[in-house]
Amino acid sequence: MSSSPQPEPPALAAATAMFVEVLVVGIGALTAAVLLLIALIGPAATAKLAPLAGSSAAAGVGLAAAYALGILIDRAADTALTPHRRRLRTRFFPSNIAYAQARLRLSDFPVLAARADYARSRMRICRGWTLNTLTLTLTADLAMLRYSFEHRPPILGVTTAFGLATAFGFYRAWRALTATGYRKLAEQTTIPTPDAPSPVPSQPQPGPATP
Repeated sequence: MSSSPQPEPPALAAATAMFVEVLVVGIGALTAAVLLLIALIGPAATAKLAPLAGSSAAAGVGLAAAYALGILIDRAADTALTPHRRRLRTRFFPSNIAYAQARLRLSDFPVLAARADYARSRMRICRGWTLNTLTLTLTADLAMLRYSFEHRPPILGVTTAFGLATAFGFYRAWRALTATGYRKLAEQTTIPTPDAPSPVPSQPQPGPATP
């Protein structure tokens, strides 16, 4: 009796990579959510809840929450950046059909398809962390406003400036990776057309015979 078919290694690797992507984005979103909670409940309540953070139950809930939040942040960031992504794509593909056909042709080349998947993975992480960094900056500022400590105004200023600069860096990285991915896809899937035959130069007509 034949054994049940096992998943193909490339498909398993792709699924693992997708899980890691979502989790990496979700950890940032969960951190922002915790900072927002600290800002809302204040220092006294935070000190009471702090011992619970190290329990196994809290770790399991945190992992599940990070994965769920990662999905939400990924979809939200994709929706926010969709107009920019479409403008970048029209530089290399005139229509959605042309883009879909190029993706289909690329699947015939497993090595190139794997490289494209890796590039898209980095792009999705940069996309998610563009939004993550903005929310982390906001929630960190809100949390610091609930605590009294020395030099709070300059620390708030530095935190805000660093957060905005990092968010812009993630956006620029996403934009560069997206444009490069479209360009490489267009180059790798363009079907070469034979050069048009060059015109045959006209032969000089013989002149009248001299006597």
